[in-house]
Amino acid sequence: MKKIFIFIYTLCSLVNVLAQDNISYQKPSAELQQLLDAPATPAIVFSPDKKWMAQLDRSDYPTIEELSRPEMRLGGLRFDPANFGPSRQRYLIGVSLKNLQDKKEYTVQGLPSPLLMSSPSFSPDSKKMAFLQNYADRIELWVVDLTTFKAEKQSEKKINSILTGGYLWFGDSKRLLLTIVPEKQINKPEKSRVPNGPVIEENLGRKAPSRTFQDLLKNPYDEQMFEYYTTTQLAVKTIGGTENIITSTAIFTSAVTSPDGNHILVRELHKPFSYLVPFNRFPQYVKVLQSDGTLVKQLADLPLQDNIPNGFNAVPTGPRNHSWRSDVAATIFWVEAQDGGDPKNKAEVRDIVYEQNAPFNQPANILIELPLRYAGITWGNSTVAWVYENWWTDRKIRTYQLNPTTKARDVIEDRSSEDAYNDPGNVLTELNTFGRSVMMVRNNTVWLSGLGSSPEGDRPFLDTYHLTTKKKTRLWRSEAPYFESVVTVLDAKKNTFVTSRESLTENPNFYIRTAGSKSVSQLTNFPHPYPLLKDVKKQVLQYKRADGVNLTADLYVPANYRKEDGPLPTFLWAYPEEFKSNANAGQVKGSPYTFPRIGWGSAIYWVAKGYAILDNASIPIVGEGDKEPNDTYIEQLVASAKAAIDYGASLGVVDPKRVAAGGHSYGAFMTGNLLAHSDLFKAGIARSGAYNRTLTPFGFQSEERTYWEAPKVYFDMSPFSFADKIKEPILLIHGEADNNPGTFPIQSERFYNALKGHGATARYVVLPYESHGYQAKESLLHMLWEMDQWLEKYVKNAK
Repeated sequence: MKKIFIFIYTLCSLVNVLAQDNISYQKPSAELQQLLDAPATPAIVFSPDKKWMAQLDRSDYPTIEELSRPEMRLGGLRFDPANFGPSRQRYLIGVSLKNLQDKKEYTVQGLPSPLLMSSPSFSPDSKKMAFLQNYADRIELWVVDLTTFKAEKQSEKKINSILTGGYLWFGDSKRLLLTIVPEKQINKPEKSRVPNGPVIEENLGRKAPSRTFQDLLKNPYDEQMFEYYTTTQLAVKTIGGTENIITSTAIFTSAVTSPDGNHILVRELHKPFSYLVPFNRFPQYVKVLQSDGTLVKQLADLPLQDNIPNGFNAVPTGPRNHSWRSDVAATIFWVEAQDGGDPKNKAEVRDIVYEQNAPFNQPANILIELPLRYAGITWGNSTVAWVYENWWTDRKIRTYQLNPTTKARDVIEDRSSEDAYNDPGNVLTELNTFGRSVMMVRNNTVWLSGLGSSPEGDRPFLDTYHLTTKKKTRLWRSEAPYFESVVTVLDAKKNTFVTSRESLTENPNFYIRTAGSKSVSQLTNFPHPYPLLKDVKKQVLQYKRADGVNLTADLYVPANYRKEDGPLPTFLWAYPEEFKSNANAGQVKGSPYTFPRIGWGSAIYWVAKGYAILDNASIPIVGEGDKEPNDTYIEQLVASAKAAIDYGASLGVVDPKRVAAGGHSYGAFMTGNLLAHSDLFKAGIARSGAYNRTLTPFGFQSEERTYWEAPKVYFDMSPFSFADKIKEPILLIHGEADNNPGTFPIQSERFYNALKGHGATARYVVLPYESHGYQAKESLLHMLWEMDQWLEKYVKNAK
């Protein structure tokens, strides 16, 4: 009897080891590690006067030790409690300046060491550049003088950048508005081991639908800690001069100076806080202050926004989106819904935009009435502004050209947001005399730049547009074998502009061009960061789904691959998108000439291991007219994947018997469904996904309907519902601290339990401290190792 017991105990112990394979961080093969270790290309920023180019060196991935440092998660925020700034930051660790006129480069003296820069910003007059220097216990404001090229700390006061950017230039370029840790800060709240009572929430008959937000407040102690860390004061610092605290303490979520610098528009949170929604929906005051902090007027006391109707065009009632007009000295504008904020209500006018001039003691004026939902304004001058509106249900977007003085308006754009081929591009902006961004207008003409999507792929462009005649003139268009896009216009009179140019074999670099000329002047010379991929081949595939919808995918194959070598094991990586039109769903996306950038989560790594990669494979989910896309989600999903595999196989490149499906977030959700509802794949890799849609009952992704309105859709779309049908090996990876709405780690945990309960071949990997996007070098190397092991065992070398 004793021998039998020992045998059973040993067997159970062995099963437990197999079930929980807890190991230390692993490293993948040399090829994958080399690609991850490639140096990051520097960031480039141009000064407002277009005379300077700042080259900012980026830091490497943080270590797991850095990621594991204390972090507060309150009110939908994550921040560093030690320095009162955002947590999980990637810093800029080097800076150099280049004069675009004489092409001379300058190094900056006196920088803090080690440099841990964030939020760099040129002054409006382009003579200085401010930035935040991050330390373990504080954040400081520094300024670089572009005449001496010396950096100096500007203040002894600690910056608090949890809710704001930490600082903002006044338009005169002489002063900065700071958000600081209070000089006389209250004592940090102490948590009592013994609670005062239960936590109670109550709803008295109001409808209050809410999506699945994370990191919310949970109890009174959380409220106290949130208040402690987010309470700030405003201060004004004069460069080389005085520094004055201008307000008492408050929870400022924003503080923006008026264009003339005489006023400050602030938002202050106040109680009652909520345990159901993040901080940006808490009650708040909207106030106008003088530049010395004196209250001019309280514009609004916005209530708690915990009962906004369901729907993508749903908004709160009352005034919202208060902001300064950029083109005049001191005028505030805001928006008010006329349909109760509920997109289901019928209304000829959905939104009205109001404006009010300083000193804000006269009734507000109506600027424009909109039949759809307000979506923003680009200001120009006293005679021109572009006002945007949209409507989600039919994907309508519309742009009005408005004369802010006469209120005359014309429709200049009216199309589907899905129609990339007819996208006119974005109007280019510059800083005006107030130091504010406005439309770049010359002789009644503006400049437009965009991706230039077309049946031959994306071909970015630069156009001029005459505001009176509405005539467009094409100045320049990207040409093969490059993908080249406009960054900024240097000289509107000469039509000289900066582009970012790349190709399949050339890292993106910056060039100066002049419209009408073929010659270019190179500004940067960043080397190819991935020697292993220098000769990799790329092709944009165009093929059809069984129902006739046009599809695309980026096919990558190893540099030395020849068709005579036979078909390759293949890794399909995708992210489904919803559409209301088959024609728009079938538009060509991307370009055959883009550089193969490898982010931390890319699938392109495995082309270095001998795989064919079907990257960005289009998975359109279409519902035309009154039909909703997700009503036939599974059928369209499987048909799209089958079309990609079949077409790749017809080229002799894809081995249809050795294909893996993979995706992150909604792509992970896709992967689970593909394995549950098809036999197209040998294995799957799903990272940070949501697999049970009943846990996101008030909508998800592009689905507006609630679970109670469409229960069958929610059930049928959930891989969890069909865990018993998944027979192919599936690898689940999830960040332990995922804060993306809907993708709680419990999604992967419960899905794995369901798979295990039905005898599936599955592995569940939890990455400590990682959020929805992974950051730590150890985590990323281990993720690559896990994925590589899975692909090698169950796809490339599958029995």
